[in-house]
Amino acid sequence: MRLCCFLLLLLSQIWPNLAFADSQQQRLQALSQELDIPLTQLQHAAQQAQYQQAVIDAITRPWEAKPWHLYRDLFLTEERLAAGLAFWQEHQQTIERAAQSYQVPAQIIVAIIGVETYYGRHKGTYPVIDALYTLGFHYPKRAQFFSKEFAYFIRLAEQQGWQLDQVKGSYAGAMGFGQFIPSSYLHYGVDFDNDGKVDMLNNPVDAIGSVANYFHQHRWQLGEAVVHRAKAQAKQAEPWLRNELELQDHWQQLADAGITSDAQLSPDTPVKLLALEEAEGHSYWLAEHNFYVITRYNRSPLYAMAVYQFSERLRQAKEELDAK
Repeated sequence: MRLCCFLLLLLSQIWPNLAFADSQQQRLQALSQELDIPLTQLQHAAQQAQYQQAVIDAITRPWEAKPWHLYRDLFLTEERLAAGLAFWQEHQQTIERAAQSYQVPAQIIVAIIGVETYYGRHKGTYPVIDALYTLGFHYPKRAQFFSKEFAYFIRLAEQQGWQLDQVKGSYAGAMGFGQFIPSSYLHYGVDFDNDGKVDMLNNPVDAIGSVANYFHQHRWQLGEAVVHRAKAQAKQAEPWLRNELELQDHWQQLADAGITSDAQLSPDTPVKLLALEEAEGHSYWLAEHNFYVITRYNRSPLYAMAVYQFSERLRQAKEELDAK
């Protein structure tokens, strides 16, 4: 009897590991076939990677969970504004070239890099291979997405000549000045200084061009608005506050519901109503297509609003600086 109990206890400890190993192997095989990456290469990378509990902890308490009035204060600071102006001046010719080449406002490019990494000061401290392995194989909620990014990272590392364990990034596996995940690095990265390689980890020129290209590829509409203030009562707004980021409504519909704005919008303008949590109550906003484009970079309305408002502060400060 004691032997049976011991064997059952031993099996209960071994079985989950065996089941996980089998599940991981199946996923690696599927990724190998889907992305045409040798299975042995993926297996070797998975053996090198280490589970990081800190990654799971970080993704379960993202900054975007904060209310707007606290989240905003993380990014809209005088120190970050000064750093942004210094970065803009240092790389002015590159930023102007990127803005013209990709038809994206200079202030948006500068704001993204400022919000993402404080102009390269905070690129991340997590080994990217560990972060993507942890989320891809130990975080079921996003396993499909992150296991694919894990595979893309293996391809990218081979392409770039990186040692797998040497590249650092965010807890979500984003890298470099603009915090591109591996698939975005492969798809949107550009060699903006024409030196024969795309280096967004250490080269701000390639990062500037790649950020601009990302917005261009996601159909930024130069000269069009991003977001407008709106006025509404809570009961008027509630039916229009959708979780989806896509613009599913038109201005006339909201106007008919009693929502107002000082913006001059045509009735058929696609919009999304936003409610942002202030210290007291909510502020309401009408987002247009360009706001949606910013959410392609990070699927958070708070992030998109922070980028937009920071970009406007940058633009105004740069104009004042140039006028002196």
